[in-house]
Amino acid sequence: MALRTILTEDYPELHKKCRPVDNFAARTHQLLDDMAETLKDAGGVGLAAPQVGILRRAAIVLETNVPEGEDEYIIELINPEIISIEGEQTGPEGCLSVPGIFGLVTRPARVRVRAQDRNGEWFEVEGEELTARAFCHEIEHLDGHVFREKVIRYLSEEELRGDDEGEETEEADEHEERD
Repeated sequence: MALRTILTEDYPELHKKCRPVDNFAARTHQLLDDMAETLKDAGGVGLAAPQVGILRRAAIVLETNVPEGEDEYIIELINPEIISIEGEQTGPEGCLSVPGIFGLVTRPARVRVRAQDRNGEWFEVEGEELTARAFCHEIEHLDGHVFREKVIRYLSEEELRGDDEGEETEEADEHEERD
């Protein structure tokens, strides 16, 4: 495994639609492994292939909604598509490709995704709260979009730290809700 460079929003790769993955051999496995190491090193909750300069429909999301005492784990999504959404949530969001910028974004509260695993097998997975937010965020990256396109209002450092008593903002998650 190797750390990959995370591209910032000024790179054109982040604004292009990615091609489907059709080869599930060692190269794809290496990409997913490298993305997982890169995500862990960066302290985010999701990472899409175009963020590391690969224009393929592959993303990973850290599942943080786990029972107490269980470890968080990475969900690998290849050629993902959202097949159903429920509810709505508005909360702080950031992006590893847009360092230091956070904003309020409205997303579905629950999302069901159909994707392939690293071996090409189709599966479905459901996410709530932060996981639902990350699924949407990462899949949007695969279509050439960045979260700033959906920001309702940018957040100050004080709001992120929880110094602001405003009802609209919540203290940022320990992962700072960044992909």
